[in-house]
Amino acid sequence: MGLSQGLAQSPLYSFSPNVQQAYREVFKLKVNAAKVLLDKEKSPNALAVYVENYTDMVTLLVSDNKALFDQLSPHQDERLSWLDDQPNSPYQRFIQAEIRLHWAFIKLKFGKEMSASWDIIKAYRLLAENARLYPDFVPTYKSLGLLHVLIGSAPQSYQWVAKLLGLKGNIPQGLREVQRVIQQDKVFSLEAQLIQTLLHAYILTYAEKQNTELLQLVHSQPDNLLLHFFGTTVSMKDGRGEQALGLLKQRPTGSAYFAFPFLEYLEGEILLQKGQYAAARTQLNEFLGQYKGQNFLKDTYLKLFLSYWLVGEDADANVFLGKIGKVGATYVESDKAAFKFAENYTKGLISNQQKTLMKARLAFDGGYLEEAAAALKNVNEASFENGRDRAEYRYRLGRIFQRQEHTEVAIPNYERAIVLSQAQGLYFGATSALQLGYIYQAKGLRAKAIQYFQQALNYPKHEYKNSVDNKARAALTLLGVE
Repeated sequence: MGLSQGLAQSPLYSFSPNVQQAYREVFKLKVNAAKVLLDKEKSPNALAVYVENYTDMVTLLVSDNKALFDQLSPHQDERLSWLDDQPNSPYQRFIQAEIRLHWAFIKLKFGKEMSASWDIIKAYRLLAENARLYPDFVPTYKSLGLLHVLIGSAPQSYQWVAKLLGLKGNIPQGLREVQRVIQQDKVFSLEAQLIQTLLHAYILTYAEKQNTELLQLVHSQPDNLLLHFFGTTVSMKDGRGEQALGLLKQRPTGSAYFAFPFLEYLEGEILLQKGQYAAARTQLNEFLGQYKGQNFLKDTYLKLFLSYWLVGEDADANVFLGKIGKVGATYVESDKAAFKFAENYTKGLISNQQKTLMKARLAFDGGYLEEAAAALKNVNEASFENGRDRAEYRYRLGRIFQRQEHTEVAIPNYERAIVLSQAQGLYFGATSALQLGYIYQAKGLRAKAIQYFQQALNYPKHEYKNSVDNKARAALTLLGVE
């Protein structure tokens, strides 16, 4: 049954009109409006506690404020303890699991990986138990489906740990479970749709079907800032810079919404990809002026460095390079990559020839394929002096040809990138193997696809290992390889 059914059985587990509206408001990033509505709830209500926790999650993930994290953290145990004392119900386990998942996402943002892992394990067990005891209670499957996909896409080296802890991954099952919520539960349908889109964008494969659904989802709620944010990030992830820029320009604004300076960062990134360096600097500095968090700072200073370095203003660029090692954290992949770039540049390992490759990379990442190809038009492999640059050149060519659907030309470039990456264990080898896996999978050559996905997993630690391994593992799982 949907969450809206059977609620009259207990006022304690009642998704009252105020609580439902508060949930919708916080999902739009209208945090203050949600708090006002929750304050109107006079009697104890577990669903109100759930929405309060949702509000904490949104506040902390968007603000990235460490002092606020320290201040709000005790809420997790307080709410879980209160729920422990309430009557047994599928709602009880569901809300306990959701609270643990909310705080797991928060803790990952603040570098508390061990504590986050235990919250995920406990949430999984609560949801799995709920599904066993109350198989017709649909809300369970929103997050259980998500976890089934995430566990199913975990690299092989983690699978034995998952099995030992009783965590079972199953990507097709997880997708079916999320789809069930979309179809059968009016309250959580929107959130389930977003989960489905994010799973395709970040772990599985994202095609025109998913992109059409994404745009329909965002445009169905023009006043939903959170959907515009995810619409932007997913579009950028898939190399649709103009689409992302359009969604940013269409986003709702005003004092009703929680402050979200990260949106300035995203616009700055797209403008950098377009080669509009002065405009990019304006947005990135706007982000730095408003932001109180610790993630994406290294990456922002790298982007500011690039906006000068790529036009030959090296002295101005070096001011920003010097700040990369002094600010922020290295929890997210982009900050790790920025820190490594700064280290390599300081050691003299980044040549001026990298400017050509960086322009191609940025243009490609934004989906500006003609500009990316033009950046590499007057060079070849022999133009580059060191092995890293040669490997990257071949990888960038492969990506451009693949996106232009010239896969037969992309293949030898990826193969050459793998060869050139071997000596130094460069990430271009892992990412090339991943893309070759996708190419052969699309061709129906299962054995070759498996070979390359497994090769992608076998690369030792590199800047993008988590995301590459998750994608390769997910692809292998869907191909029936345990």
